[in-house]
Amino acid sequence: MSLLSFLSETISSGIKTGMLWERIGSLLRYQPDAPMLFSTGLFFFLFIVFFAVYWSLRRSTTTRIVYVALFSLYFYYKSSGLWFVLLIFTATSDFLIARAIAQTSHKGLRKTWVVLSICINIGMLAYFKYTNFLYDVGVMLLSSIGQWMGIRELAQLNYTPLDIFLPVGISFFTFQSLSYTIDVYRKRLDPLRRWIDYLFYVSFFPGLVAGPIVRARDFIPQMFRSPRLSKEHLGEGLYLILCGLFKKCVISDYISINFVDRIFDAPTLYTGLENLFGVYGYALQIYCDFSGYSDMAIGIALLMGIRFNVNFDSPYQSATITEFWRRWHISLSSWLKDYLYISMGGNRKGKFRTYVHLVVTMLLGGLWHGASMRFILWGALHGVSLAVHKFVMGHFSSFKPMGEEMSLFRRMLGMILTFHLVCLGWVFFRADTVQIGRDVLMRIFTDFHPEVFTQFIVGYPGVSILMATGYLLHFIPKHIDWKMQRVVTDSPMLFQALYLLLAIFVVIQVKSSGVVPFIYFQF
Repeated sequence: MSLLSFLSETISSGIKTGMLWERIGSLLRYQPDAPMLFSTGLFFFLFIVFFAVYWSLRRSTTTRIVYVALFSLYFYYKSSGLWFVLLIFTATSDFLIARAIAQTSHKGLRKTWVVLSICINIGMLAYFKYTNFLYDVGVMLLSSIGQWMGIRELAQLNYTPLDIFLPVGISFFTFQSLSYTIDVYRKRLDPLRRWIDYLFYVSFFPGLVAGPIVRARDFIPQMFRSPRLSKEHLGEGLYLILCGLFKKCVISDYISINFVDRIFDAPTLYTGLENLFGVYGYALQIYCDFSGYSDMAIGIALLMGIRFNVNFDSPYQSATITEFWRRWHISLSSWLKDYLYISMGGNRKGKFRTYVHLVVTMLLGGLWHGASMRFILWGALHGVSLAVHKFVMGHFSSFKPMGEEMSLFRRMLGMILTFHLVCLGWVFFRADTVQIGRDVLMRIFTDFHPEVFTQFIVGYPGVSILMATGYLLHFIPKHIDWKMQRVVTDSPMLFQALYLLLAIFVVIQVKSSGVVPFIYFQF
């Protein structure tokens, strides 16, 4: 080989190696258009590497905690870029505040510290989520005043939204951190002594960007235990991951892209029946999307030896609106109950105040989801519904809070009514504007055209099959779901690996070409 040929091959090889490293580097860097999701191949690859190292460190508590905290920060960096610094700030401020609360016995000073924690966390939410909303409302009010008073300058005020980035999952980790400082203030929890331990709790990546909201008193005791992975936990964790992948990547993404988005983008182009099926489709989509994420989060945490509480319990099987909120997004509804509803007085200050507290709690729950009038309407609908149900139960003993307390007929009737009440709320939750929500409802009630049902089935075969499959799986009895889990748990490890590979193959075949973020990433 001549010197010239050798140099040429060396340079070519170097260029290829450089391109390879550049490609790897781009994958590992934050990409705004491609945040890291549980359903991506990159996450599965990184998690396998992470998992192997994690279990090698299971006997060294401090090293394991530091390792997980660093990986969690990297995971958040892949989701929100340099805003992972905000997560570190939250962990640092609430860690120090909790220590200060515990170190003083002065009631007024303790209250000052917890109020400071509330102000910091809610202040961050207010800036990142509600600045533009408050700005818009303020401009509208000033414009209205200007028109009323004849002040031209005020009447012609314009609103230009500010370019404010919304860090992924900020609503989840701020609420999670708040529960810690409030519990320390209420003397239900002793503060952690090491900052890294608290960072581990706040940043734990399975539930970081879209919940569930994990209480410190449930999570912290598990941190210091040497993790153990039994065959039962391995099977359960794997089963939850498989279910989550199927719900999110097969059902939710497909019906969203191929049907639901089309309906809500232009509801007036479709018949009332198609709009109704669009609403049913979104009800299934948001359930499969969010519960799918929760399933994967709970499953991944379980593989690491940490158990999260259940976040969804077949919510569309609810026979009352009260039961629905005991089954839907359980970590949020219980948080709102314990830290907002009860803090306002709950049901301890008379019946009328109880109804007011319910409405206010759900209004704030609606605002938690987003700064928009449609979320306020959604929260108001649920708040008023809860108050009405509470009122009816107080005056008629035959009305019960849970379906299991009812006769079969009343339970079935209650399930139908509750499901459609929830769907009514989903209309405004999904619609980009209140007007679009109105258009959807107007088409359903004024231009239904039931004769197009057959055309709908023929025109959307994949959507029809997946919607039917999704609702069928949702309503199967718990004992059948348990038997399906046992099949995975009792299988040899080789078969379990094959189940996972098969699930990934199915996901690849039906998934969209682009990344479809989880719905609750925006909250």
